Amino acid sequence: MSDSIRPISDGVTPPTYDGLDAAALARHIGVPMVELFNEVGSTLDIAHARAADGAPAGTFVLADAQTAGRGRQGRNWVSESGAGIWLTLIERPTDAAAVDVLSLRVGLHGAHALDRFTPQPIGLKWPNDLYLGDRKLAGILIEARWRERRLDWIAIGFGLNVRAPVGITDVAALGGATSRVGVLAHLVPELRAAAAETGPLRPDELADYARRDIARGRRCRQPMSGTVAGIDATGALLIDTDAGARQARAGSLVLLEEA
Repeated sequence: MSDSIRPISDGVTPPTYDGLDAAALARHIGVPMVELFNEVGSTLDIAHARAADGAPAGTFVLADAQTAGRGRQGRNWVSESGAGIWLTLIERPTDAAAVDVLSLRVGLHGAHALDRFTPQPIGLKWPNDLYLGDRKLAGILIEARWRERRLDWIAIGFGLNVRAPVGITDVAALGGATSRVGVLAHLVPELRAAAAETGPLRPDELADYARRDIARGRRCRQPMSGTVAGIDATGALLIDTDAGARQARAGSLVLLEEA
């Protein structure tokens, strides 16, 4: 076993996560399998390896800490022990087209799960961030793997701050007294429900997103200059520019206030 993949167990004591071992956690949340780690480079890497070995849909990898958490556009970060929830969920959806909007659906479902733990509704920022007020609370990264042009599995990476990192003031956290196991019991079923959805975003989903959209009506400089007008059913970001309405399907959304 690599030095970067160290299970919570010391070989004698059963592995636990806030008092529950892997089997108890799987039963509590209602999933077929949980893999627990004390520290990994990235839970996404472990999940892909397990999925390639045939891990069933609903399996998720959970780490107390990450040394090389992975984000969009190759960004890496360190996830401190006990400071949050760092997980990757394996799913095997049948509708490959729905992968195009899966990050947005995961955001919506994740927001529904987390609303009960926050003093105000969770906000969303295209394409993969959850906000509490004006600060980022959680991030999503979706990675798909294909076999002979057929979608084989998806890995849903979800990182959530429970305790605010020391010395960092521009991120939000649920609060140190929040039960991570309690959050997982609500969050993981919602992530699974998001992965089970099919087709483009429905009108009710678009309306829900619009209510939570922290960028709508604000000026942005990336992925192009203009005013954010929302998203469409295909997951594209809508931007009103000086040259007219435009769509963006990739890149990062950078608001002028964040420059």
